[in-house]
Amino acid sequence: MTLKIISAEKVEFEGKVESVTLPGALGSFTALENHAALLSSLVAGDVVYSIGGEKTKVAIRGGVADINKNVVSVCIY
Repeated sequence: MTLKIISAEKVEFEGKVESVTLPGALGSFTALENHAALLSSLVAGDVVYSIGGEKTKVAIRGGVADINKNVVSVCIY
């Protein structure tokens, strides 16, 4: 699936990932390939994504995540 992490200034990351874990307002959740469509507000925490078994963290203060058709779009602030 494709992950896009976008701030007001720039595209922080865009690429293919195996999974992404997001700090949702109601708790952390993980999206995998073919995840159901979802819109969620995000709180301060880490966006953690996996590529080739290696995990990368991106600290955020909050934002919104949209998951649709194997694209996870994360707008952060």
